[in-house]
Amino acid sequence: MKRLRDPDTGCEWDVAQSFETIAPYTIEEAYEVADAIARDDLADLKDELGDLLLQVVFHAQIAEDNGQFTFADVVTAICDKMERRHPHIFGDVAEGGHHLWEQIKAEERQAKAADGTLDGVALGLPALLRAEKLQNRAARVGFDWPDTAGPRAKIDEELAEIADATPETLEEEFGDLLFAVVNFARHHGIDAERALRNGNRKFERRFRAMEQQAGDAFAALDLAAKEDLWQAVKHRDG
Repeated sequence: MKRLRDPDTGCEWDVAQSFETIAPYTIEEAYEVADAIARDDLADLKDELGDLLLQVVFHAQIAEDNGQFTFADVVTAICDKMERRHPHIFGDVAEGGHHLWEQIKAEERQAKAADGTLDGVALGLPALLRAEKLQNRAARVGFDWPDTAGPRAKIDEELAEIADATPETLEEEFGDLLFAVVNFARHHGIDAERALRNGNRKFERRFRAMEQQAGDAFAALDLAAKEDLWQAVKHRDG
């Protein structure tokens, strides 16, 4: 990467990149890792992990070129963090576990001056995942429903507001509905981001099966015929 970024002998495209231009590729590669895992394709996972590692190296090289930090600094920082958050492994604490990890993370956040409860939830996260993280943060300070009844009622409330929305407010109301659905899922212990990925995968599998069954005639079928195909595929799919 250092050779690729060399301003005199490197690759013109690589030299021109910045943190901002590379960030979308970093997110994309992380999702491709997740996709390989979901497909249980270990050969692809090996390749995708390499692609993701390249993104880390790329960002670190940009930083080194700017005189900010190096790849070694990145590795040192994460090693320090893992040791700090696992004192029962690397230190003298008798017992650990996820609760201790969360406690240490909370203490680290408090140590940052002027941090609020919701600070540090990355803006670049997928929207469903970020919604869940924001809700979890709010719940830590007591801003949460005690059971599933509250978030379920909130969905009904948001649906009613969509029915009454104007064209100017419709998108905002749909955002509120999606946020409420994530909260309802969270109260059931469901990862909304993973649930939607699985839902997407199921729809894609069933839609492809419909196309294969109907062949070239699929596009010309009326909606009722397509629905019959969908129900047949759904029944076989289980």
